[in-house]
Amino acid sequence: MNKRTLALIAVSIATLIYGVNYTIAKEVMPVYVKPFGFILIRVIGATTIFWVLSLFVKSQKIDKSDYKKILLASFFGVGLNMLTFFKGLSLTTPISASVMMVTSPIMVLIFSSILIKKNIGKQRIIGIIIGLVGAIILITYGNSHETEATNSNWGNFLVFVNAASYGLYLVISKNLIEKYHPIILVKWLYLFGLIFTIPFGYNELKEVIWQEMPTNIYWSIGFVVVFTSCVTYLFNLYGLSKLKPTTVSVFIYLQPVIATIYALIVGSDSLNLVKIGATLLIFSGVYLVTKQVENSVK
Repeated sequence: MNKRTLALIAVSIATLIYGVNYTIAKEVMPVYVKPFGFILIRVIGATTIFWVLSLFVKSQKIDKSDYKKILLASFFGVGLNMLTFFKGLSLTTPISASVMMVTSPIMVLIFSSILIKKNIGKQRIIGIIIGLVGAIILITYGNSHETEATNSNWGNFLVFVNAASYGLYLVISKNLIEKYHPIILVKWLYLFGLIFTIPFGYNELKEVIWQEMPTNIYWSIGFVVVFTSCVTYLFNLYGLSKLKPTTVSVFIYLQPVIATIYALIVGSDSLNLVKIGATLLIFSGVYLVTKQVENSVK
């Protein structure tokens, strides 16, 4: 199995985790933990895990000139990204949030074009459009259960800001992951991210009533900290070291599919021809983008 295939598998697993995270995180917020407080828990846990893991890898000195890039990557990839996503998710529905996230590849294309002067190929644009159309169809027509959301327009806007922030993070961190070990890089990303999130999450974290929290909510929080915060970052960074930023970001199209599958498993939704058709469109979009990258390597 070549490194490109491993990278695609790693990004796929990260996408799977992100897909179920919409529902799992929504179970916690805002009843048991408010969004900013939840983010602070997430960042504290992830920072601790990565600094412990760094003790088992070869020490690597960060160049002084790279601290500014790491600070920016941390702001967009941890601070702004997580705060806007969890706040937005607490105001809208998981399905609505997932459709807003599919704008991330478009933002990556824009930022790549501006920051690294990347040419945008026609086939990649077609792939992104097809995937976006499939995701919109899945969200608009494929959900058989209507869910009320509070201030959903504002929530959707915050998730869009999160998608743009994540797209910029992918572009900024591309050169950093090629230079530093993933665990070394991520431990600094989360440490700086902790500094960004403390002012927003401290008061909400103090309000948490831990003794009244059900056991399944503890498990949900643990899932978000370990898998959504740690495993996904490592797998996406590994994928980013072997793939183009646009290829990594295009896997965001799979999140609505995974959200639907997860809903079927827990019995909260049903399958129909619209969902099947939308799923095929999404996979076609991902195929077109990844196929173009593969051909460009040869």
